[in-house]
Amino acid sequence: MATAAAWWAGGWTLPQGRMSRLRKAGSRSGLLVMLSLVALAAALAFYLVGHGLGYRLILLGCTSLILLSLCLEIAKKLRKDEYGLDLIAALAMASALWFGEYLAGAIVGLMYSGGQFLEAYAHRRADEGMSALLAQVPRTAMRLAATGFEEIPIERIAVGDVVLIRKGDLVPADGTLVGESATIDQAVLTGEPFPVRIARGGNISSGATNEGDAIEIRVLNRAEDSTYAGIVRLVEASRRSKAKLMRLADRFSVWFLFATIAVAGVSAFMSGDMSRIVAVLVVATPCPLILAVPVALAAGTSKAATEGVLVKGAGPLEALAQATVAVFDKTGTLTAGEPAVGHIDGPEHPDRILRLAASLDQASSHVVGRALVDEARRRGLVLSRPSEVTETAGSGICGIVDGVRVGVGGDTYFGEATPSGPDGPSTAMRVRVLFDDSPAGTITLEDRLRKDAVQLVTELRASGISRVVLASGDELPIATAIARSLGLDDVAARLDPSDKVEVIEKERVNGRVLMVGDGVNDAPALAAADVGIAVGVENLAAAAEAADIVLVRDDLTRITKAIGIARRSRKIALQSIYAGIGLSLLAMGFAGAGYLPPVSGALLQEAIDVAVILNALRAL
Repeated sequence: MATAAAWWAGGWTLPQGRMSRLRKAGSRSGLLVMLSLVALAAALAFYLVGHGLGYRLILLGCTSLILLSLCLEIAKKLRKDEYGLDLIAALAMASALWFGEYLAGAIVGLMYSGGQFLEAYAHRRADEGMSALLAQVPRTAMRLAATGFEEIPIERIAVGDVVLIRKGDLVPADGTLVGESATIDQAVLTGEPFPVRIARGGNISSGATNEGDAIEIRVLNRAEDSTYAGIVRLVEASRRSKAKLMRLADRFSVWFLFATIAVAGVSAFMSGDMSRIVAVLVVATPCPLILAVPVALAAGTSKAATEGVLVKGAGPLEALAQATVAVFDKTGTLTAGEPAVGHIDGPEHPDRILRLAASLDQASSHVVGRALVDEARRRGLVLSRPSEVTETAGSGICGIVDGVRVGVGGDTYFGEATPSGPDGPSTAMRVRVLFDDSPAGTITLEDRLRKDAVQLVTELRASGISRVVLASGDELPIATAIARSLGLDDVAARLDPSDKVEVIEKERVNGRVLMVGDGVNDAPALAAADVGIAVGVENLAAAAEAADIVLVRDDLTRITKAIGIARRSRKIALQSIYAGIGLSLLAMGFAGAGYLPPVSGALLQEAIDVAVILNALRAL
């Protein structure tokens, strides 16, 4: 498929055929919605002035056009062996036209076209949103040529080219480092909060960010064959292979259709009165299915929005209501996703070590420096103004603070060896602090659990989630420690994006799977799960587009609130279905027996519809 690779290399957003189909479907259903609204308004005007013929002709024409469009859609679906609610809607509109129930037919037509429009709009927005995966990706690269660096489109990058990556730039293609060292932020790929130190010859993946000074890499893979493009392809593949949940109403539509036809046919045959068919079909108008379910689920999505949870339609809400397994990413999801000061050890007093180190790091924009400054201020320490500051990007910093020469950095900054590359420690970091060239102590930085993580797991258990699993890119000991502290059921570690998709597939044997994550590395799993929830405030764009639900408030406990809302909405929708269909079947029995003439049946059906819809609105 000409998809993810082209997205990365050329900025193409979607396969053109699919986009064309989505736009066509949305435009057609949108026109039908407008036609229905205008026709109903015009019919009302004719009715008020007593022009019965105009009233009937407008409703007849409107319903006929919608029915024609619906029949074409049904024909396409039947060729794919798809059956559902559309069959009942067509039967309802056709019977309304045949027996002169023009207003009922027009209302059913409005409900059908409105639902089609919203569904097409939701799909189009979700697919268009995939371009957010590449929102910050450079479209050009600086390639070394005989006369110096030249700017070229990234699709022209070839294996073996030397490319300049400036500070803050994203790496456009996989490559090996040409210079001595580099400081690379791989959070968008691995989810880990700490930048890693890459030595000469080390591999750097596309999608990572250069945190240090400008570097040069020798390209290993073309942009469309590189790591980031592979993740985008994996997201698209997960979306395509994701098992679609049958719409709640569709589960009842086929047998209700057969029940309607059977009751009408048996009644006419037993009585010899063909008008019994009319009576049965009138009371069988499937408004409890057409209206009650979307009303209840739409009310649920609205209720969730007030709690800071954006649900992308009724389908995800229904899937969330049925989830029994929760799979969580670690960094940025259950943990803060940024370094925080843990322990301070050394011969000097911890507060003095921190105060002088943080004072110096005021002059640095490095993530570790920001963490030291934040912790010093949290402790109420007064920071001094540094002078004579020199910084080696991504390695360390030194300067004068209150007359003391202070140095803060890793082992390599002070001339000692340390593990390098992506396989080095990534979720705990130690920085050394020197005063006047003498060791003053070490500061350990950690990625801490979010304050609401423990409460979240407790509430998930109470809400009906029977199994909670951690899927992390961390080393196993670190991931296991997090899982144990939260009382999780299982843990999988050292996972890449495709491994997380495999975890989702494996957990499906235990029930419908909810995946919670943030960032690009979680996007394929979010797309593959029965329902995906994107959380966090960093690296959220890609996750939010791949997910079905987005937490717009940075509060994990909103997940359990959303689950509660989803389950209540689904329960109310089922109540509406059972009540509406039960009453309709009862009315069909009376109509088939000749005790309910068509006019009375139509009035009774309207009363049933109103009652069912009012019940569905309780989801608000």
